[in-house]
Amino acid sequence: MLSSDSKTTAGTSDAAKPPVRRRRGLRNIFLTCVAGVAVLAGGFVWFISTLPAQEQAPQAKADGIVVLTGAAFRINDALDLLASGRGRRLLISGVYPTTRSGEISRMMPEHQRWFDCCVDLDHQALNTIGNAIETRRWATTRNFKSLIVVTSDFHMPRAMAEISHQLPGVALVPFPVNSERVRVDSWWSNPTTARLLFSEYLKYIVAVVRTRLDFASA
Repeated sequence: MLSSDSKTTAGTSDAAKPPVRRRRGLRNIFLTCVAGVAVLAGGFVWFISTLPAQEQAPQAKADGIVVLTGAAFRINDALDLLASGRGRRLLISGVYPTTRSGEISRMMPEHQRWFDCCVDLDHQALNTIGNAIETRRWATTRNFKSLIVVTSDFHMPRAMAEISHQLPGVALVPFPVNSERVRVDSWWSNPTTARLLFSEYLKYIVAVVRTRLDFASA
């Protein structure tokens, strides 16, 4: 038989085990969270490092050019590419439903003649996924095998992920456009820019995961 002292010692030992297990569980959760934050932060630094510090128009030619709306200077840069013979047609994707080509051309009189022959407007796309879907329809209809993609520098990784998912057999040439309002090279000095870039990084991760899952289930 166990003495009363032995029973007391055994009872004390058993009572001490749950708190120890809880502490170990909490420590494991904490370490997992720390590791997750470290991976996320490291990925964000990598994402920033891939964004171009300077704008450089592509020298290669393509069948078509697509520009994702969001800022007027993107459209102007895309029209410059069209005027220089980098592509045969231009798609402006994500145009406001009531906006017509004449309204856009009046803002860019130096490129007005191109709207009469070689510019198409997409009024359907509401987001980057929509841009990619409408780009696929436009390019497939014209049997284009190569495209120059024009959008903001920080948006380019996600745009390329979405468009390449919709057009896996089409060669894509990125033309990331720099913005004076979003200075990627000094993002840490501007909280608004930092939040925007981190938000775009998270959206990019979601886009990559979703498109890869789509490929896996196809």
